[in-house]
Amino acid sequence: MSREEREPLLSNSQNHQVLNIECHQTYGSDTQQSLPVLAQHHHQETHVVSKRHSLPYADSQSDLTNEECDFEIKPDSVHVPHTRDHSFKWKTLWAFTGPGFLMSVAYLDPGNIESDLMSGSIAKYKLLWVLMWSTAMGLILQLLAARLGCVTGMNLAQVCRQEYTRPPRLVLWLMTEVAIIGSDIQEVIGSAIAINLLSDNKIPLWAGVLITGIDTFTFLFLESAGLRKLEAFFGALITTMAVCFLYIYIKVTPDQLQILEGLWFPWCQDCDRAAIKQLVGIVGAVIMPHNIYLHSALVLSRDVDHSDKGAVREANMYYAIESAVALFISFLVNLFVVAVFAAAFTEPENASLRYAGQWFSDNYGLAMKIMWGLGLLAAGQSSTMTGTYAGQFVMEGFLHLHWAKWKRVLLTRSISIIPTVVVASVTSSRLEDMTQWLNVLQSVQLPFALIPIMHFTSSPRVMGEFHNTLFVRIIVGIVVCLVIGINMYLVALYVPDNASWYIYVCIGLVLAVYMSFLFFLAIGIERFLKLKLWLKRKCGCNTRSVEDEIHRRSQLQYPRLPANVSLHKMDMNDSTS
Repeated sequence: MSREEREPLLSNSQNHQVLNIECHQTYGSDTQQSLPVLAQHHHQETHVVSKRHSLPYADSQSDLTNEECDFEIKPDSVHVPHTRDHSFKWKTLWAFTGPGFLMSVAYLDPGNIESDLMSGSIAKYKLLWVLMWSTAMGLILQLLAARLGCVTGMNLAQVCRQEYTRPPRLVLWLMTEVAIIGSDIQEVIGSAIAINLLSDNKIPLWAGVLITGIDTFTFLFLESAGLRKLEAFFGALITTMAVCFLYIYIKVTPDQLQILEGLWFPWCQDCDRAAIKQLVGIVGAVIMPHNIYLHSALVLSRDVDHSDKGAVREANMYYAIESAVALFISFLVNLFVVAVFAAAFTEPENASLRYAGQWFSDNYGLAMKIMWGLGLLAAGQSSTMTGTYAGQFVMEGFLHLHWAKWKRVLLTRSISIIPTVVVASVTSSRLEDMTQWLNVLQSVQLPFALIPIMHFTSSPRVMGEFHNTLFVRIIVGIVVCLVIGINMYLVALYVPDNASWYIYVCIGLVLAVYMSFLFFLAIGIERFLKLKLWLKRKCGCNTRSVEDEIHRRSQLQYPRLPANVSLHKMDMNDSTS
C-alpha cells in the first residue's frame, strides 16, 4: 500500500477501500467480510470518523477491530465503571488495578533479588537510599508510560513506529529485544536455581534451566481463563514473594535504625570499588527499558475513551495510585532482601542466589531455605511471563508483526536457554557473573526507552493538554542524564587497566556510535528533520523525501479512534450535537 493511501484524512471511498484492505492484511478474511458491510451501510459514519478522529499514518490499525486481535491482553477487555463527575471511587480503582502490579513484577525479578543480596552483603545498609530513589525514578517513568497509553490509545512501540523513520525504529526495536532477552536469561537462571534448591540439589542447574524453559508454555494456558484471573495469578505470585521474604526478614531481624539511616542519608562512607559497582548495578536492575514499553501497553486493557479528556484524566489518576502502591510493595520486598543480607551475611565473596539458599539452611534451618527457594521461584516465573508479553507488544508495535505467542516464547527461550545451559553445564559459579553483566546490559539499554518516552510525553502535538510540565521535563531530563552518566562510568569501571590498544579502539568506536544515536534521540526527530532539510538545501540536494516526511508527520493526530466507540455511535453523537 502506498503512502498516499495511508494519509490520515481520507475520502469516503478511500475509507471503505483502505479499511477493507488493511483489515484483510492484519486480521484475515473474517474481519474483512464484516468491516466492508459496515462501511457500505454507513458511508456518512466513516466520513465522520475520518473528520473527527483522523487515523495517524501507521501500519498498525488494530484499534479498529480489537475483537479480532490476536493479542492475549486485548485493548478494552476490562470494563471500567465511570461516573459523571469522575470522582474517586474504590470500585473504579479496583477495576483499574492490574496493569501496575504486572509492571511491578519486573522490579522483583531474580536479577533484582541478586542485586539486593550482593548490595547488602558488600555495602551493608549504605546503598538503601540508591534502591529507594531508583524505585522513585522508576515510578516517574512508569507513570509517563501509562499516561502515554491513556492519552494516545497506543503503546510506546506503536508511537515510535509512527514518529520515527525506519532506520532508528529498527535500532530501537533491536535494542529493546536485546534487553528482553538479557532479562529472560536472568529469569531462567533464577528459576533454575530455585528448582535446584527446592529439590535439595537433586535437579541440577542445567536441568532446572530446561524445566524453566518448558514450564512457560504451561502458564500460557492461564490466559484462556480471562485477563482478570491472569492478573489475580500474578497478584498471588507477588504475594508469595512478599510473604516468603517477610518471613525471612522477621526471622533475621535486621537493625531498624540502620535501615532508616541507609534510606535517608545518601552516602557511602568507606565504599570500595565493589560497592560502587553495586551502586551502579542497582539502577540497571531496578529500571528496565522493556518494562516501560510493557506498561504503556498494559494500560490499554481498560475501556477508556481516549477522546474524552475527563475519562483520560480519571484513568491517569487511578493508574498513578495503582502504580505507586505496586512499586511501594516491590520496594519493600527488595528492602527485605537487602536488610537480611546486610544484617547476617558475612561472606560477600560468596554472595549469590544459589549459595544464599544453602547458607539459610546451614544457619537458620530447612524452613528458611524453602522460603527462599519459593520466593525466588515466584520471582522467576512471574517475570518470565511479563517478559513474554513485553516482547509480544514490542514486536507488534515496532514491526507490525503478529506472532503466535508460543512462537515468540520458543524463539526467546531458545536464545536465552542455550548460553545458560552451556554455562551451567561447564561451571555454575559463572552464572552469577553472567547476571551481573546482564544488569549492566539493562542499564546501557535504558536510554533507548527513556529518551523516546520523555520526548513523546513532552510533546503537545502527541499529548495535547496532558503533555509534561516544565518541572516534569526537568526531572526526567535529570534522570536521563544521570543514567547516561552511569553508563559512561560503567565503561570506565569494566575496562581493564592493562588492556591492549585495539581493545580501547574498539570500545571507543562502539561508544562513539552509542553516543551518536543517543544524541539523535535527544535532539528529537523533528529537529533532526529540519536540520537535514537545511543541510540538503545548502548542498543543493533533492529535498523531496525530507519534505514528504515532514508533511506526513504534520498530518499525525492523537488520540486514535477509541476501540470501544463504534462508527454508528459516533455518527449519532455527532448528529445529536
